[in-house]
Amino acid sequence: MAEQVLGELVPMGGGDPIPLFKPRLAIGRRSNCDIVLEFPNVSSQHCELQFEHGYWIVRDLGSRNGVKVNGERVDSKWLQPGDELTIAKHRYEVCYTPSADGPPPEALEESQNPFGRSLLEKAGLARPERRPERRPTPTPPRPNPNLPTSFDPDEEDAARFLLDE
Repeated sequence: MAEQVLGELVPMGGGDPIPLFKPRLAIGRRSNCDIVLEFPNVSSQHCELQFEHGYWIVRDLGSRNGVKVNGERVDSKWLQPGDELTIAKHRYEVCYTPSADGPPPEALEESQNPFGRSLLEKAGLARPERRPERRPTPTPPRPNPNLPTSFDPDEEDAARFLLDE
């Protein structure tokens, strides 16, 4: 018996379509992913696609280079047929036929809540708070009060010579 294909991702730069053959698909560079994208800018487990209520939803799995839908960086988003899905910098057209009359109720609630995400997040300029933040820049060490703050002229000349100034 042939597997039911629930849709496909069509590479926008050309290439063979990628069949969406089961309701939950892991996408990433790792060989145990359902859809393996062997590109250095794709995380080992980049994102997942899930078929729920007759529609596909994409969820970023904390990837370094992110996921976009129609040019907007997202953590998770319901996908409509014809949407452009960008994984890292690789663009795909989402092709499928929804098996429901309209988007799931959760999708309507998300779209009707204008305060669900900050403007910076919507513009792709800030990451959502659930992601770990990048390490802060280390603070410079505090001066030791026991060390002199000024040197005699000979010591300053020696320091400049050693620092090649």
